[in-house]
Parts: sequence; C-alpha cells; structure tokens
Amino acid sequence: MTSTFFLKQPKSDKETLIIFSCYFKKERKKFLYSVGEKINPKNWSQENKLPILKGKNKATNASAIKMQLNRHTNSFQAIANRCKITGEEFTSLLLKKEFDIEFKKASSSDNTFYDAFEEFITYKIKLQEWSTSTVKRYRNIKNILQDFEKIVNYNLTFNTINDNFHADFTHYCMNVRGHINNTYSRNLGLFKTFMFWAFSKGYTYNTSFKSFEKKKRVVTKQIALTKIDLQKLMHFDFKNERLEKVRDVFVFSCVTGLRFGELRLFTKESIVDNAIILKEEKETEKESRTIPLNEVSTHLLRKYDYKLPLIANQKHNEYVKEVFKIAGYTDEVVKTTTKGKENITVTMPFYERISSHTARRTFITMMKKEGLSDKLIASITGHTDMKTLNQYYQIDDDSKKEAVNEVFNLDVQLLKKVQ
Repeated sequence: MTSTFFLKQPKSDKETLIIFSCYFKKERKKFLYSVGEKINPKNWSQENKLPILKGKNKATNASAIKMQLNRHTNSFQAIANRCKITGEEFTSLLLKKEFDIEFKKASSSDNTFYDAFEEFITYKIKLQEWSTSTVKRYRNIKNILQDFEKIVNYNLTFNTINDNFHADFTHYCMNVRGHINNTYSRNLGLFKTFMFWAFSKGYTYNTSFKSFEKKKRVVTKQIALTKIDLQKLMHFDFKNERLEKVRDVFVFSCVTGLRFGELRLFTKESIVDNAIILKEEKETEKESRTIPLNEVSTHLLRKYDYKLPLIANQKHNEYVKEVFKIAGYTDEVVKTTTKGKENITVTMPFYERISSHTARRTFITMMKKEGLSDKLIASITGHTDMKTLNQYYQIDDDSKKEAVNEVFNLDVQLLKKVQ
C-alpha cells in the first residue's frame, strides 16, 4: 500500500493545509488525514507531492515541513509492516488511532473499538431507530464492556474479539456481575448487533463474533394478581396520599394493560368513545392502538382530572412494593432463576416480586383466564409476537386445580359400584 500528499486548496493564493492520503482497497475507502502543516501552493511541487526545496519558490520552512511529512510516511509504513508481521488487521480506523497517538491528537488510551461503538449509537439515534430505553441498554452494555476490560485486564479491540474473549466475557458476566441466563443473553445479543453493524461499515473483517452462542433463555415464573387481589387493593385505605397515588396508577395499568412508559402518551383529548387512542413513540410505523376503558379505569382518570400522578419508574417500583407490603402481601414465595446450567431458588416476601410490569402481566393473565383470544388481547397490548404475549400468561396452582376438576368431573358413585 502506498501513500501520498496533496493540498487541500491547490489553487489558493494563500497557505493551505497539506493532507496525507492512502487507499484501503478492502474497505473501498480513501483515508485522508491533515498533517497539521500549511504551505502556499506556489511553494509546492505538484509533480513530487512535496515542498519545493530549491530555487526561488522554496518556502522558508520547507525543510521543517518535509521532515513532518516524512514522519507521517515512516509511521504509516511502520504500522503497515507491524500488521503484516503480527497478523493484525490494518484498517483505516486503526491508522487514524495510531496517527492520533503519534501526532499528539489523542491519548494512547483511546480505543477504536469504543470510538466505533459511540458512532454506532449516534448513528442509530440520528436515524431515530431507537427509543430512549434502547439507547440506555446500549450505553449500559458499553459500560459493561469497559468494566470487563479493566477488571479482567483484557485489551478489547476488534482484533481481540475471539473465542477467548467470548469465554472470558461469559465468565465475567455470569460469575463476577452475577447475571442470570436471560440478562447475559440479552447483553450478548446487543453486543453482536453492534458487531454486525461494525462489520457492515468495514470497521472490522473479523467474523468470530458470529459463532458466539447465547445462553438459552428461560421463562421465569412471575407474579400475576387475581381479581380478588385487585379488589382488595382497591378497597385498602392506605391513609397515605403518596401510596394511594402509586396504588391507583398500578391498578390503572392492571385494567388497561398499558406499559408504565405508555401512561404518559395520552391525554384527555386522546379518549374517543370511552377508549384511549394510543400512538406509540418508539414504533412510529405502528398503527394506533385502541385501549378500551372500563368503570375502574374511567373512575381513576376522573379522580385525577385525566392526568395520572406519574413518577419515575424506578421510584414507582420502589413504592409499589411498599404498597403491597402495607396491604398485607408478606407471605413467602419462591423465585427460581437459571445461571448457566444451575437453577437458583430464592425465597422472598410476595411484595418483593411486584413491579410496574406485574400490572401488564396481570391484565394478560386475567384476560386469558376468561378465555379471550390471543389476537384480541394482543390488539390491546400491542404485541405482534404471540410467543412473547404468552410468556406473560401466568398459570397459578388454583387454576390448575380448577381445570383438572372441571375436565375430570366424573361420577364417583359409578366407581364405588364397581368396587
């Protein structure tokens, strides 16, 4: 691979920047880099692509400029030779990083991998392809990768993403950070999405990441409330305005199936024929959903003049546990999660299992118990994948008993006669 220099404004009558240039054939990309020196075009040899060193057109600082250009050429050749010897991939991004370090434009701690990751996030935000929560997920996985690099002492670059990285990263996530299978699988999926983007943009030609297998996701049995639970909750006097408001918002979600984040997306003007016409912000291509209102949800909207007393989701999840604790939901329940091939069982109070998402799960479970179709439920909740919808449906022990008794409701007297 060869390199050359040219002037940014070759026809100018004033000094102009000198640009280093080379071409990455595999990337089909021309690499341009300012050497930080300026020269008047009349002092530049277009034929030799160098300052004129002799004669009347020689610049007073021609020798110093020539020395700086030589530094760039020599550095370029050294990096190319190093990559050839070590097998490291020589890319335009790598060359920029090395030039920035060599010529004091960046510290040696800069990492092209993270530069590309940040560009990936910015790119997606500009295209408006992600919701705010998705941006947070990708920033979180970036932070996890940086912590992994420090704690495990692993130099993370595009070229060090291999089977060893996969093993070390898996161990770090599962054993150091304590992630369960579902959390680890989600984060590895986010990482692979970034890598596919980086590959498509030519930042790397390393495809080892494609073989990284996620842990099998496990559907963890979650809590869903019954009609009796909802009635108990609605009738309970908390004698505390803060907890009453949290209870009301939670119940509203239970009877509408709305996600906590969707509660901010409608106003009184959004209600037509006793139903909320909801347009999701994060799915602009989706059609509006119709969320039917009932006596409970209408009462709660009127109670707050159609402005639900919403707080931050994190605070809501904290307070809703307090709501259930005070309401008497202190019985011990079992939570089972999977980490690797190990099932981990933890006993905790019922109220600790409650979150804002319990409300949506309750809505789906109660609708399913009444025998309503998945298609009808999904049209309200906004699910497009029936498999995902059914993961919300929680079958409790009482339902199992009722089902068995109903199906096998045989005449015991006949059996006694046989005996």
